[in-house]
Amino acid sequence: MVRIVLKVLDADRRDYGKGIARLDPEVMEKYGIMDGDLLLIEGDMEAAALAGSGNTQDRGKGVIRLDPLLRHNARVEIGDIVVVEKVERRYAKVVKLAPTNYHASIEGYVLESIRSKLIGYPLMEDNEIQVVIADMPIPFKVISIKPRGPALVSDETEIYVFEEPVGEFPRVTFEDIGGLGNIIDKIREMIEIPLKYRKVFRKLGIEPPKGILLYGPPGTGKTLLAKALANEVNAYFVTINGPEIMSKYYGESEQRLREIFKLAKKKSRKNPAIIFIDEIDAIAPKRDEVVGEVERRVVAQLLALMDGLESRGNVIVIAATNRPNALDPALRRPGRFDREIEIPMPDKKGRLEILKIHTRRLRELGILSEDVDLNKLAEITHGYTGADLAALVKEAVLHAIRRQIPLDQPSEWPLPDDLLTSIKITFEDFLFAYRSIVPSGLREIHVEVPDVRWSDIGGLEEVKRSLRENVELPLRYPEIYERYGIKPPRGVLLYGPPGCGKTLLAKAVATESGANFIAVKGPEIMSKWVGESERAIREIFRKARLYAPVVIFFDEIDAIASLRGIETDSGASERVVTQLITEMDGIQKLENVVVLAATNRPDLLDPALLRPGRFDKLIYVPPPDFNARLEILRIHTRSIPLSRDVDLVELARITEGYSGADLEAVVRETVMLALRESPFIEMVGRKHFMNALELVKPSINDAIIKFYIEWGNRARQTLPRHGIKPSIYT
Repeated sequence: MVRIVLKVLDADRRDYGKGIARLDPEVMEKYGIMDGDLLLIEGDMEAAALAGSGNTQDRGKGVIRLDPLLRHNARVEIGDIVVVEKVERRYAKVVKLAPTNYHASIEGYVLESIRSKLIGYPLMEDNEIQVVIADMPIPFKVISIKPRGPALVSDETEIYVFEEPVGEFPRVTFEDIGGLGNIIDKIREMIEIPLKYRKVFRKLGIEPPKGILLYGPPGTGKTLLAKALANEVNAYFVTINGPEIMSKYYGESEQRLREIFKLAKKKSRKNPAIIFIDEIDAIAPKRDEVVGEVERRVVAQLLALMDGLESRGNVIVIAATNRPNALDPALRRPGRFDREIEIPMPDKKGRLEILKIHTRRLRELGILSEDVDLNKLAEITHGYTGADLAALVKEAVLHAIRRQIPLDQPSEWPLPDDLLTSIKITFEDFLFAYRSIVPSGLREIHVEVPDVRWSDIGGLEEVKRSLRENVELPLRYPEIYERYGIKPPRGVLLYGPPGCGKTLLAKAVATESGANFIAVKGPEIMSKWVGESERAIREIFRKARLYAPVVIFFDEIDAIASLRGIETDSGASERVVTQLITEMDGIQKLENVVVLAATNRPDLLDPALLRPGRFDKLIYVPPPDFNARLEILRIHTRSIPLSRDVDLVELARITEGYSGADLEAVVRETVMLALRESPFIEMVGRKHFMNALELVKPSINDAIIKFYIEWGNRARQTLPRHGIKPSIYT
C-alpha cells in the first residue's frame, strides 16, 4: 500500500471526538482516497481514523487535520509529520474496553448505549476513545480487537467492558484551557523545545530549564496546565500532593520523596518524566519560620534531589502554589525552579474563551438557548477564576434542570429522550447562577449589597453625575482614559451632614457600576494586636488588585484615618493612615480600583489623604433642597395609600432642615401613628403627617451647613486642611 507523508494541523471544532482525519483534497484525489475510508496514522504510535475531505484552503499543502484525541493516540503534536496509509475497510468481531479513570459498573442498557454510539467508529488497540453516556463523555481505552489492527464497529461486534480502570489521570489538552494562551506559549517554549531538540542544547552547552513554579490565585488553572503539559509532551507523569508525603516517623517523608524521584528518573530513559508537586508550600515552607524538624528535613531533601551531586536526568519538576512567598527561598533560584510563571486572573477575553469551552457540549446538544450572550457574561463576571466560571455554567444547567424536573417527581433511569431535547439553558439561568455565585477569592470579604439604583435616591443630581464620571466611567470604559494617556481618579470622598445619603450613594455606585464591591466598616479594621490593623488594609487592597475592577468603600473613614501626631493610643491609627496612603499612592500599581469613602467628620481626617492622587475628588453631599425633599417623600410613600388631603409639595416646603434620613423617619412615624388608630386603616391622612412632624425634628441647621462649606473651601485651597473647631457637635 502507498504510504503518504503529511503534516499535522488542528482539526475543526465540529470534528472533535468523531474519529475523522481530514486530508489535503489534492492528496485524496491523487491516491484515490474517498470519504469514509479507513486510515492508519503512524506517529510515535498508531491510530485509526476515518478519511474526510479537507477544506479548500488546505489544497496543495500536504496536511492532515487531527483532533486532540487522534493526536494523543498517534502521540504527535501540531506541526509534526505523520505517515498515513489507506487500509482495508473491515469490521471488528470482538472489542474489549476499559475505563481510564473510573470504576465501571456496566448494566445491560449502558452496554447497548456504548455499542450504538460506537457503530461505524474506527478503533485500534491501545487507542483511547470517548463515549457519551447520559450526556457525559467517558474515556475508555481499547484493550484488544479481534481481528487485530484497525477496524470499525458494526451491529454484530461483541463489546466487553472491564470494571477496573487503566491510567491515572483524565485526559486534558491545551485546547481545554481558556484564557491562558500566552502562558501556554511560555511553558511550551521552556519544556517542549528542549525535549524536541536536545542535541542542539547539548552542542550549545546549555542546560534546559528543569523546574517551573506556577503561582497565582486558587482556581486559575495551575494543576490543569500541568496535566495538559504531561499529555501534550507524552511524558511519564507523577504527582505529589503536598501533605500526602508527610509522615510522623523519622526519615519516612524524605524516603518517599527519594522513591518518587528515583522512579521518575528510571522512567525518563525512554520519555521525559514530569514530577508535579501540588501545593508545594505545604512541604517546603521557609525553614527559619517553621517549628517542626520534619518540614526542615523535607525541604533539605527536596533541595538535594533537585540540585544535588547526583544528576536527576531527564526529569522536569513543576510545582504549583497560591502562596509563593511562603516557600523556602533556596528553592527559588536557577537550577531548581528556573522560572516562576504567574497564572493571572482571566481578563474579559480569557473569560469568554473559558465560557466557550464549558458550554461547548451544550452547543453541540443544541440545548443552549440563542438568547445566551457569552460576551455579556464575560463582561459582568469580573474577578471570576476559571473554576468560578465552570461553577457558573454548572449552576445554570442545574437551574434549568430544576425548572424542568420537579423535585417530587420519582427518579427514572434512563432519562426519557424528550426530556433532553426539551431542556433549554437560557440567559436567565446564567443570570440566576451569576447572582448565587460569589468569586471564590472574595467570599470571606463579600458583602451582599442591596439592589439600590440611582432612581431610588431623591435629588442629589449633581452628586450622582459626579460619581458617574469619577467612579462608574473609569471602571466601565478604562480604554477612554488609556486613549488620552491620563489616569482616572484614584479615590472619591463623600462628606456632609449625617443622614443625607452618603452610604446610599455608595450602594448605588456598587449596583450601577457592575464592579466587585468590598465594603469596609471603619471600626472593624482596628485591632488591639500590633500590626493586625495594617495587615487588614494590605489584605483588602491585595484582593482588590486581584479581582479588579473593584470599588472599595470605607464607611466612617474618620475612625481609621484620623489626624496623625495627636494620637494618645499605641499609635495604631497613625500606622493605619500610613498604610492607607502607601496602598493608594505607593510604588505598587492600583489599576481598575476606585476607593470610595464617606464621613460626616472630615475635619478629623489626615490632610495627607486629601491631595490629588489619593482622594482626588471631594464631593459635598448637601442636605436636600425643596425639589430633593419632594422626590424623597415620593420615593418613601410609593407603597402607602395616601388620602386626598395629603399634599407632598406642602410637606416638602415645611420640612426645611430635614435630611433624607429624617424624612424617612417622618414617613415611618406617620404610618405607625395611622396604624395605632386602627390596624385596618385604609388611608394615611394629612393629620398623621403633621403629628409625625411634631415628633421628628430636623437634624440640620445653618451652623452645620456653614461648617461643611467652610471645610470644603479650605480643603480645596493650599491652606492647612484642618483647624476648624467642630463646636457644632459639642
